[in-house]
Amino acid sequence: MLGCIANMYLYTAQAMREADQRAVALGYPSLVLMEAAGKQAASRLLQHFEGRSIAVLCGKGNNGGDGLVAARWLAHWGHPVRVYADEGHTGDAAIARQALQAHGLEIAPLSAWEPAPHSVLLDALFGTGLRGPLGGFYADLVEKVNQSGLPVVAVDLPSGLPYQPHIRADLTVALAGLKNEHLFYPHRAACGRIVLESIGMPPRALHNPHLPEVLCKTAMRPLLPTRPGNAHKGSVGRVLVAGGYRNYTGAPSLAALGAYRTGAGLVTVAYPADCAISPPPEAVRLPLLEWGHAELQAVRAEAVAVGMGAGAGGVKAALAALQLGKPTVLDADALHKQVLSAYAKAGLPTVLTPHPGEASRLLDIPSEQIARAPLEAAQALAERYPGLVVVLKGGPTVLAWQPPGAPTSSPLLAVNSTGNPHMASGGMGDVLSGVVAALLAAGLSAWEAARLGVYLHGLAGDLARKPGLLAHEVAEALPSAMKRLQLDRVRDFWEP
Repeated sequence: MLGCIANMYLYTAQAMREADQRAVALGYPSLVLMEAAGKQAASRLLQHFEGRSIAVLCGKGNNGGDGLVAARWLAHWGHPVRVYADEGHTGDAAIARQALQAHGLEIAPLSAWEPAPHSVLLDALFGTGLRGPLGGFYADLVEKVNQSGLPVVAVDLPSGLPYQPHIRADLTVALAGLKNEHLFYPHRAACGRIVLESIGMPPRALHNPHLPEVLCKTAMRPLLPTRPGNAHKGSVGRVLVAGGYRNYTGAPSLAALGAYRTGAGLVTVAYPADCAISPPPEAVRLPLLEWGHAELQAVRAEAVAVGMGAGAGGVKAALAALQLGKPTVLDADALHKQVLSAYAKAGLPTVLTPHPGEASRLLDIPSEQIARAPLEAAQALAERYPGLVVVLKGGPTVLAWQPPGAPTSSPLLAVNSTGNPHMASGGMGDVLSGVVAALLAAGLSAWEAARLGVYLHGLAGDLARKPGLLAHEVAEALPSAMKRLQLDRVRDFWEP
């Protein structure tokens, strides 16, 4: 099993091929990597399906080679296994085939595979890098596997992804690093449970800062703010929440709750005086006749969250908050092009938290396009508004940041690994805004606060996971999430 290292990345097929090439250049023979991959796949299969009759389906490429190695180890460990593969293996896969045959195992053609008498299937037909959908015999084989009812363990990726048709796996053994399909829906659903395994590839080969970072416990733990023994409410971060409008009176209250539960020492909630807002009893209330700089200037705060439920007053509230010169979270009704341009020009640490619909309006592209390519959408927003950290909410949430002063470089990208579908309900984004604002007030940079905030918010949702999960329940789980992360009692989703 491969835990989270200091920097974990999300790999495309090309990026993983380049990592393989770097490993070989560093002295790690590709055959050794294939041997490790196959052995890990076999071991993981047995941990979940020991004592079963195993069928191994192998393609002609390196993924098939991994399957041939896995079959040899399964047989070596005394388990009933039958291998199905076509002719035509080359390179390392050909050597793996020879070793399997030397072990005394026969190889039947793929066309001979039938579900009976097997009770579990190892899918090693195709891995990453497919250039188009499967057709003909292989498409029929995939459908046959899916209709068999057998539990399926996929080597690296279920065969056929990211296209249709593809195998629907119960368990996917990701090798060396996570791939896009392991995190993004709808492909993630085809992977079943995902376990990430090391194949001995050196960290230098896997290191690639140009790839999106996968947010994980080891990278997030050092970002947690600490408190000295003499801390007081004015020294651990004060947050100003500005929002609320007519029917959206709960939004700023949820943001305030999220800020408090993330450790803010004092939260002030500014809202229109004609709104019946009920913030947490610990919060300071600031009812306003209008959004004005002078009124907000009187509030002592190290960070601001603005826009939650602000309605028509969102732009005015955000521009008034800009005059405070504080790190700011822009959400909901503050997410307008005029506002983002002003904040980008000001150069303040700023985090914007759009959902796909809001990002669609900011980028002038259909929300369906954003749903299909969220990383590209977040990157486009970051490039359009340099210096602002983009948190594009979704499943998963993705982040992008174009550092100021580096307009020619690509934005930094990150993908969250926490959270679950039960968090798809109103108010979750308001809580997130408060979380990020509290971390900004504690002294984290915008990029640090956004990454840690998104991770903690999702982790709290995982701890509170249940049907009918409400936003305030996620906020109440934040202290437990922070404590678990601090004590290293968090399990990343790819760990057993």
